[in-house]
Amino acid sequence: MTVLNCGGRALQLNRPVVMGVLNVTPDSFSDGGHYTTRDKACQRAAEMVAEGAALIDIGAESTRPGAQPVSAQQELERIVPILEILVKELPVPISIDTSKPQVMREVLCRGAGMINDVRALQAEGALEVLASSAVPVCLMHMQGEPGHMQDSPDYIDVLGDIRQFLASRLLACEAAGIQRDRIVIDPGFGFGKTLAHNLTLLKRLSEFHRLGVPVLVGLSRKSMFGQLLDVPVNERLYGGLAAAAIAAWQGAKIIRTHDVKATVEALHVCHAVMDATD
Repeated sequence: MTVLNCGGRALQLNRPVVMGVLNVTPDSFSDGGHYTTRDKACQRAAEMVAEGAALIDIGAESTRPGAQPVSAQQELERIVPILEILVKELPVPISIDTSKPQVMREVLCRGAGMINDVRALQAEGALEVLASSAVPVCLMHMQGEPGHMQDSPDYIDVLGDIRQFLASRLLACEAAGIQRDRIVIDPGFGFGKTLAHNLTLLKRLSEFHRLGVPVLVGLSRKSMFGQLLDVPVNERLYGGLAAAAIAAWQGAKIIRTHDVKATVEALHVCHAVMDATD
C-alpha cells in the first residue's frame, strides 16, 4: 500500500482518492473569482473535505490556456492567509499548486503538505527547495507555456514523449535528493494537448505505471469535454465523471476535481467493482 507522508499527515493511496480544487484566482477557467476572499475560500475547502476530499489543492495563479503570469508576491498574498487557517482547521493535507521556488519555500514553512507543479520542478532552484523538505511533489507534463500551449501541440508519440519527459524529471529529482517515494506524476491533460492527444492518454493511462510512482490526473471540466459534448464549462460534470472512472480503473491514485462529492461517489462505485470477489 502506498502512503504519502504529507507534512506529518498520511495520504493513503490503497484506493483512488479525490483532490479538491480550490482556485483563489480571479481568472481560472472554471471557478475564477468565486473564492478570492479568505472566508469564501476556507468555507469551500471545508465543504470539499465534508464531501470526501482526501486533500485540498490551492492554486493562486491561473494556468488556463492564454493565462497571464503573476508574481511570486501576488501568489503568496493570495495563498498564505488561507493556508494558515486550513492547516489548523482541516484534517487533510493542503497541497499548493505553484511552480515558483520562492512560493514553495514560503508555503512549506507554513505547513503545506504537498507541492503540485505544472512545470515539474524545472524552475531554477525548485529541485533544491523540495530536496530540503520532506513533503511529496507532483510532477506534471506541459508542452509550452499557458499563454500559448494550445496553439499547435505536436508530438512524435504523445504517450512515449510524455513518459520520457516524466522519466527524465524523476531522475533529476533523485539526483537532487528527492526520493522516488515522495513523487507523484501527472500527464497533464489539456496542457499542450489536442483532443486526440487527451483521448490517447486516457485510453493508455495505465502505461504510466511503468515509471513506478502514483499517477494523478486532472480532468475536471476540461475543454476536451466541451469539444466532445458541445457543452459549456459549467455543464461538463458527466463527462468528467466518466473520465475519472476510466482513469481510476486504469490505476490512477489521485483524481483532481472541482466536483468533489460526485467524483467521490463515482470512485466509490469504481473501487467496489475493482475490489469485488471473482
